[in-house]
Amino acid sequence: MHHDILLILALLFIVFLLVMLAQRIKIAYPIFLVIAGLGISFIPGIPILHLDPDLIFLIFLPPLLYEAAWYTSWNDFWKWKRPIALLAFGLVFFTSVIIAYTSTAFIPGFTLALGFLLGGIVSPPDAVAAATVLKGMSVPKRILTILEGESLVNDASSLIVFKFALVAVMTGAFSMQQATGQFFLVAGMGIVVGLAGAHVMYVIHRFLPTTPAIDAALTVMTPYMLFLSAEQFHFSGVMAVVTGGLFISYRSHEVFQTGSTRLNMLGVWTTLIFVMNALVFVLIGLELPEIIHGLGNYSISDGIKYGLIISGITILLRFLWIYPAAYVPRWLSASIRKDPSPGWKGPLVIGWAGMRGVVSLATALSIPLLMTDGTAFPQRNLIIFITFVVIFITLVVQGLTLPFVIKLIKLKEIDAIMRSEEQQAGIQLKLDELALAIINEHHLNKVSENELIGFYKSALEDSIADGKRQLASLECNDTEIEEIHLYQHVLLEVYAAQRKELFKLRKEKFYTDEEIRKAELQLDLNELKITGREH
Repeated sequence: MHHDILLILALLFIVFLLVMLAQRIKIAYPIFLVIAGLGISFIPGIPILHLDPDLIFLIFLPPLLYEAAWYTSWNDFWKWKRPIALLAFGLVFFTSVIIAYTSTAFIPGFTLALGFLLGGIVSPPDAVAAATVLKGMSVPKRILTILEGESLVNDASSLIVFKFALVAVMTGAFSMQQATGQFFLVAGMGIVVGLAGAHVMYVIHRFLPTTPAIDAALTVMTPYMLFLSAEQFHFSGVMAVVTGGLFISYRSHEVFQTGSTRLNMLGVWTTLIFVMNALVFVLIGLELPEIIHGLGNYSISDGIKYGLIISGITILLRFLWIYPAAYVPRWLSASIRKDPSPGWKGPLVIGWAGMRGVVSLATALSIPLLMTDGTAFPQRNLIIFITFVVIFITLVVQGLTLPFVIKLIKLKEIDAIMRSEEQQAGIQLKLDELALAIINEHHLNKVSENELIGFYKSALEDSIADGKRQLASLECNDTEIEEIHLYQHVLLEVYAAQRKELFKLRKEKFYTDEEIRKAELQLDLNELKITGREH
């Protein structure tokens, strides 16, 4: 046991080095992780881990789905609900059905239920992969929102398909009519459980005397409690987690009212999700030799061939679905035609961004080892091997080429939205004006009595004047935008120098560590206004 833990820690350390290398050469780290997982399997003498499939599903899926829901903008999600629904439900079911029937045609011994099982596993694209590949690139807001929303909801829909297919394999019986009715019942009640559980957590966070550490710990516990509560009643734990995450995220400004709480949670979740992503690929590396050994009548070349065919089908099906889904609703509805046309470039990027990732991998690993009668689960190792090939092909091929595709077609924003700098300046101006109004209305008589309040009032007036000038400057040409970027670069340089100065002050031991940390926190907040959230 101790040896296995030490092995996983060593492998994680290697993966972290690979991630740092990926950041240095500006390649999305999920691509390096899948390569690392493959490389680990070829290391001589690497021991094989035997993992409980149910444990894999329970440990990894709830927090991964909850984190994706947490960072989804509800307003943007609702605005683009139509294309998100067409991809998250329509494309998932379309892909699952086609893969189910085609896989039975060319994979010997594959049943229709196993085909649906494989389709449910490989149908959902990965949110983290798309986000990291597109990070720092000039991509329209509509595309990012649709990809994030799709990857959130399609995890839920694909996992429901997976669950039904798993039951069909285990029992040997499947009824499309009964499954359709059960789908809506299981998904709908999962949503109810998610909302009920989220309201309970809302009350706890909002009205009980929690601390930043307790709040962070509770947010880690929440997805597990939502998932287990729904599964206890045989409802969709996935829908419960997604719904609960969206609700808590939407009400987060009421629940988490201190900066220290929010920053603490950001650190906890960023680290947790990163480690989980890395760990899943490490685990597949450790299990891959056993999976290959268990292919039975299938050779490695057969597994690779089947994986390449399934990869090609999933990529092709996405494009076959994307363009009709983008244009047919516009032909049928005059209200939809009022929105700017997506053109051909937006659907092309969305189609090529369908990279599979950690959710598919964790789902494949969760397939039971044994049937209810104690016999081995049919084709389990082949399904996991095909899944790994699909992830490898889509991540490496599509992930590496997507930035070049975006640059080649010169993708531009198609919707009339405010630039990030303009939105930030506008928000800060509103906040400063509110603060000044509160001072003038309730505390004006204290300005002359209290020098600190007077300084604060003067600072607010200066900040408002500066904000108005900044907003005016943002209605500008490219040359003036470069001036703004230069200004932000200077601020970041100043903040970096200030951090070094704080380090010197800490060494001098004249100021307490607590006050030094407060100053560092303020620098972090100032820098966050410029750089935004790292995700």
